[in-house]
Amino acid sequence: MEKVVKIKLVKSACGRKPNQAKTLKALGLSKINQIVEKPDNEAVRGMIATVSHLVEVLQD
Repeated sequence: MEKVVKIKLVKSACGRKPNQAKTLKALGLSKINQIVEKPDNEAVRGMIATVSHLVEVLQD
């Protein structure tokens, strides 16, 4: 079974740099408190690192 990571958007993308807003959109996050599940791999971890001040990684 593939590992997944839950990501929650805790701060808005408004007024952020364009690359950060695009990263959130690529992760599927658009509304505050929205939670998405993504596969736990290097690419997703890099995206999380880019917007780490806007998101929260949840644990089961």
